[in-house]
Amino acid sequence: MPRERDSIGASDEHNSRGIELADRGWLDEAIKEFQKAIDLDPNSAHAHDNLATVYAEKKRYREALEEYLTALRLEPDSATAHYNLACFLSAHGHEFAVAEYKGAIELEPDYPDAHLNLGLTYADLGQNEDAAKELRTAVELDPSDALPRQELASVLMDSGDFRTAITQLKEVARLEPDNFDAWLDLGICYAQKGFYAEAERAYEAAKALDAEDLLLTYNLGALYALWDRPKEALLQLKKALSLDRPKVSGWLAADPMFDALKGDPEFEALL
Repeated sequence: MPRERDSIGASDEHNSRGIELADRGWLDEAIKEFQKAIDLDPNSAHAHDNLATVYAEKKRYREALEEYLTALRLEPDSATAHYNLACFLSAHGHEFAVAEYKGAIELEPDYPDAHLNLGLTYADLGQNEDAAKELRTAVELDPSDALPRQELASVLMDSGDFRTAITQLKEVARLEPDNFDAWLDLGICYAQKGFYAEAERAYEAAKALDAEDLLLTYNLGALYALWDRPKEALLQLKKALSLDRPKVSGWLAADPMFDALKGDPEFEALL
């Protein structure tokens, strides 16, 4: 028993030294101290937790997750252990995913799902250029899969490249004629490029699939407003407001597509 207490005491000393080194930014040295603490006392949840934190700072996400889970296994009733794991997942979840997807691609470069999900993760991080690159690779690896094309089109739309998005969405609609979102996005892209007749045809295809969709109804109204067809624009806008007045009112407050209707008594009455 005294020998066990001595080991725990020595472990605590290394743990304290590791914390001090980590606070100074000497992360490699801190890792060594925390590892010594764990060697002396494998059941030290604090040492595992501290080691996890330093691993995360070093972007060694897999090791960090392993240590956080070990700390939680040792102290399952510790609110701090749960909190620290949650903070890690919240702060580094996407970065962890990127590292793992890249690892999968290094092992198997022609892995379409890995490229697809890496692209989606980049998109979530707002890194649209990287996202588009990975999604294009996924499309090249599996041209018959509509999902990578649709996600690529979404990233291109976010980047303002509506013309290239149209090319991808036309192919998605060909592969999946019942894909409502593809037709809707295709209509939005055509409208943004001023191809109003093509936009109307895309919206009508979407309407055949779901005539009561709020976003479709609103965008159809916006198209007619841009196209100088005020009666049809007001008809669609009335329908959209009847579906969800608070949401549509919020959209209208910041949407220049209905500027042509400003001053129209019927439009002003709707607002």
